[in-house]
Amino acid sequence: MNLIEIFGYVSMIVVLVSVTMNDMRKLRITNTVACAMFVIYGVLMHAYPVVIMNICVIIINLYRLNKSK
Repeated sequence: MNLIEIFGYVSMIVVLVSVTMNDMRKLRITNTVACAMFVIYGVLMHAYPVVIMNICVIIINLYRLNKSK
């Protein structure tokens, strides 16, 4: 297992932690961080569908966070 794969597993764990949260604001912030990690992982792995999907989720999370202020 190389460092990129480990980074992918850590990213996965952050996503799992985010969906266990009850506070929607904390969930969206944590999920945004996880998605940013997956964008990095996707770029490193040349997995552009992963990059595109996670950028979309980041945009949705940021929109919802801004709307909830």
